[in-house]
Amino acid sequence: MGNNQNTALTEAVYYILLSILSPLHGYGIMQNIEKLSCGRVKLAAGTLYGAISTMLEKEWIMAIPGEGDSRKKEYQITQLGRSILEAEMIRLEELLNNGKALLRSEER
Repeated sequence: MGNNQNTALTEAVYYILLSILSPLHGYGIMQNIEKLSCGRVKLAAGTLYGAISTMLEKEWIMAIPGEGDSRKKEYQITQLGRSILEAEMIRLEELLNNGKALLRSEER
């Protein structure tokens, strides 16, 4: 998961980045991913926080401290993270378009 924008993202990282286009805490991220994937993707806390830790180091996301003495942190995508997400969407679109084109040509 380098800063190289040609690096494929894991499905978990892709959904985490999508989920924090607006600030969200860890449990909310897990719920949002399950909703976005129609229940197909369910992240365990360890997977989520491992990915969050890596993305924080890479500055793809940032932590927003909780209010008062709350221990809950919210996370939000950074501009770098947004560019990584957009590059991944272009990559996925290319994969899908190539697959569709080849399937159509096979049907002829």
